[in-house]
Amino acid sequence: MHPLIREVQKAQLKKVPEIRAGYTIRVHQKIKEGAKERIQIFEGLVIKVGHGEGTEANFTVRKIVSGIGVEKILPLHSSNVVKIEILKKAKVRRAKLYYMRERAGKSARLQEHHVTDEERAQEEARMEALIEEAVEAEKKKEKEAAESEGGVEGDDVVEAGIDVAEEESVATPEPDAVEESVEAEEETTTPEIVDRSEEEIAQEESDEEK
Repeated sequence: MHPLIREVQKAQLKKVPEIRAGYTIRVHQKIKEGAKERIQIFEGLVIKVGHGEGTEANFTVRKIVSGIGVEKILPLHSSNVVKIEILKKAKVRRAKLYYMRERAGKSARLQEHHVTDEERAQEEARMEALIEEAVEAEKKKEKEAAESEGGVEGDDVVEAGIDVAEEESVATPEPDAVEESVEAEEETTTPEIVDRSEEEIAQEESDEEK
């Protein structure tokens, strides 16, 4: 499945109990009749649970009405499915109970037990824990992806800094060379200073007066 489709379907997923073949469940389904809406309850045996991913998951419920078998295929995360209650659980060895279509009366009975309120509460707590784990795993995955992207950008910045430093080192002359050039200029521009004694200075002044 494409990642974009998975992201869109993630917002449509609902909190539903775990359903398996052999469970007797009660489905509260929303029915629209013109401008009116009502809730229809359909109670029966789950004979198949589809292995679709995300919103494509579905299940098949079968019940006997006036001696006639009636089956419904319902999407697990449909907005029209308001509530799903698990009433009984039976131990079966098959994932698809199609053989129940050919049975009636006592032969159609399964070894099952009623689900208590405590078991329902445990199932709800387990589902909440699974949802929290899935959310935490998704957050961790997004964080790792963001960190990996940030690490790549940081490496690029470091490499750019190294390149700039190399350019500066090539273009900028060394300090010793700069000092030597300055001293040479001072030597060429500064006039020479000659040390003379006081007698020579006095002799020059007397010569000028004459």
